[in-house]
Order: sequence, then structure tokens, then C-alpha cells
Amino acid sequence: MSRIIAGAAGGISLASVPGDRTRPTTDRVKEALFSRLDSYGMLAGARVLDLFAGSGALGVESASRGAAEVDLVELSEKAAGVCRKNAALVNKALGRTVVRVTRTGVLQFLDRLHSHDRWDLVLMDPPYPLPEAELAEVLGTVAPRLAAGGVVVVERSSRSPEPRWPAGLERFAEKKYGETMLWYAEPVQAAG
Repeated sequence: MSRIIAGAAGGISLASVPGDRTRPTTDRVKEALFSRLDSYGMLAGARVLDLFAGSGALGVESASRGAAEVDLVELSEKAAGVCRKNAALVNKALGRTVVRVTRTGVLQFLDRLHSHDRWDLVLMDPPYPLPEAELAEVLGTVAPRLAAGGVVVVERSSRSPEPRWPAGLERFAEKKYGETMLWYAEPVQAAG
């Protein structure tokens, strides 16, 4: 069973998506990811977007660690239901609504946004079988939605190739944890 590792909701057990169609991020990977994000000062007051949210574990961890707003986006009804349960647990622990859940496809969600919507942190843990071209399309749609100084984190199988970063995003770090690879990207800084 997954849990919130740290922050205001630390220690709370999270619901998991039944079956084998989702692949939860291990506590080891989650702890390493959030340790790095904390060292970047990415979480306090951040707007966080968790795409392909699964159980929502990454997004609700962000909320527990001080994010101001978290959007979980998940297409599967079963997984979105688990996201709603986990969001309710964390929102209750925080005493306010920080985490929202939207059941829709990632591209549909991004296409419906206002042009001024920006996120400080975008977490993406797509299904491993997601074709690289679809991942590249999502990254291309996310890139202009990233705030200055923002970060995108993509979790993939360590056997998957590096994501094709669109214009406007560049990789600045990567880390392998067994079968899991985390890729970190940031907006390209304009020369000047």
C-alpha cells in the first residue's frame, strides 16, 4: 500500500488502483523524486499538474508538501475514482481543497485550458506502452503551459528511450531507479 511520505498529510495510507493496468511509483522512487524537488524549492506554493495520475499519489504528495493547487488528470474511471478518494483524504488532512480531480484524457484537458494557465511543476507518469509519438505530443502541449522556472518530470521504464523534448523544453537531469527512469526538463531560457 502506498502512503504519503512527508508533509502535512505524511503517513496517510493511500488507496491503490485495483488490477494490473496501473503501475504505482514505488516509495523509494517517490522519496527520491520529492527530495530532489524539495532541494529545488519547487513545492511550496506551487501549482502542480499530475498527468496520467493513476492513483494520484504523486500529486497528493505534492499537496502534502506545500503545493497551493494540484490538478490530477486521469482518463480511467476506476483510477479517477481512486484519485478522488486520495484527494479527499489529503484535502481533509490539509483542512482545505488543494487537490482537484478531472476525469478526461490528458490532451483534452490541456486543450480546454485558458491561455494564461501555467504550472510550476508537471508530473507525468504515462502508461509504459504509451507510444513515444503520443508522449512527444503531450510534452509539446505542456511546454507553453510551464511557468518560468518550472519543471516537468517524466517517469518511464528504464528500457524506454529518452522522451523527444519539444522546442521550449530541455532535459537537465535524469536518474535511474531499477526499472524506473525519471527525466527532468525545464523551459529553455531565451538568449539575451
